[in-house]
Amino acid sequence: MKCFFYKKLHNHEYKLPRDYSILISIRPKTNIKTLHILLDTKGQLKIKKGFIWDGPSAPAIDTVDFMRGSLVHDALYKLIRDGHLKKTARKKADRILQRICLEDGMPKIRAFLVYYGLRLFGGFAV
Repeated sequence: MKCFFYKKLHNHEYKLPRDYSILISIRPKTNIKTLHILLDTKGQLKIKKGFIWDGPSAPAIDTVDFMRGSLVHDALYKLIRDGHLKKTARKKADRILQRICLEDGMPKIRAFLVYYGLRLFGGFAV
């Protein structure tokens, strides 16, 4: 599991205490820059300190193997909701979450169920 820090605020709300960067497979045609999220044309995603996200969505348990993936996934869904990425990026965002969860030790069957649930119901969040 990669080193990752977050601060729990409330039941299902978390705050990023320091910047977090990861290379992903989503590569926009132009750099995207918002208050807390940067995504460049090479796929470098930077989520800035202070970003607040709701962790894994129901029905899910906030486990350590889910937190980093939920951060990246929530940032990507925010870019989709705000019109910075096309809705077609949702499938890649869901796969990125699955990959990160597997990297962080989530059992394959659970990671598959997370991905499948997002494919079925994640469209309501963007």
